[in-house]
Amino acid sequence: MKRIAPLIGQAPSGIVKAEPKTADAELQTPEHRKWRQIVCSRANWRCQWELADGSRCPKRAPEHRMIADHIIERQDGGALYDPANGACLCVEHNTIKGIQARKARAAEG
Repeated sequence: MKRIAPLIGQAPSGIVKAEPKTADAELQTPEHRKWRQIVCSRANWRCQWELADGSRCPKRAPEHRMIADHIIERQDGGALYDPANGACLCVEHNTIKGIQARKARAAEG
């Protein structure tokens, strides 16, 4: 039986900590808080993601954290405080949407 231990390098002696995630400054303004309130209230604080079967995601506040998401992402020119550019999403679906948007931007080059 071969031993794999010599093939595995030594672990670093120090622990590397990731930089803490911080929100963009524009997402911490009174204008953004007002926009978020409008967007999420309009959706009755329920996720607006459409599931594969055509139904709406059942997650809602306060059991689940809701995100006011920019339908057209800010990086793609979406209006920052226009309620028409907002959707209430649960964290899971907001993450999925963000990944999809980043993939689309990367594919565009």
